[in-house]
Amino acid sequence: MQWTNLSEQTVYKNRWFDVNLADVELPDGRHLDHFVIRLRPVAVATAVNEANEVLLLWRHRFITDSWGWELPAGVVEDGEDIAAAAAREMEEESGWRPGPLHHLMTVEPSNGLTDARHHLYWADGATYTGHPEDDFESSRREWVPLKLVPDMIADGEIPAANMAAGLLLLHHLRLGR
Repeated sequence: MQWTNLSEQTVYKNRWFDVNLADVELPDGRHLDHFVIRLRPVAVATAVNEANEVLLLWRHRFITDSWGWELPAGVVEDGEDIAAAAAREMEEESGWRPGPLHHLMTVEPSNGLTDARHHLYWADGATYTGHPEDDFESSRREWVPLKLVPDMIADGEIPAANMAAGLLLLHHLRLGR
């Protein structure tokens, strides 16, 4: 069954997102009002070193009042290449500049409410460039053995679904288990 978006009206807008109210027609002809959050693309990056360790950030999310491991991520600026944005975010948030990036996956973390697409990349290795410019993004930055990722996800240490999905795929591609 396909729902049809007949129109949208913006009810709030800022530089990061728009909140719209959509008039949606259901297959049986009924209509409903549905909120839609329109977001810019999000670029995410990490690196894997020669010891098969992955670069992660330990951070607090005030919205859920929870701590967890994440990958460096941020919005893509207007006109910016997505891979370049991923590399920029990784260096700004971790102090590590990734090597050439490889596209890992694109996910839609909440496609019942938002059109956000998160583009995840990874690199073989990274170069330390100094203390991160955006050090307020995380409490610490660490190289964590990739082999530990499935257990970390199972234990709730990597709570964000987009990060968990990308790290599980990276684990599969790198370690083949």
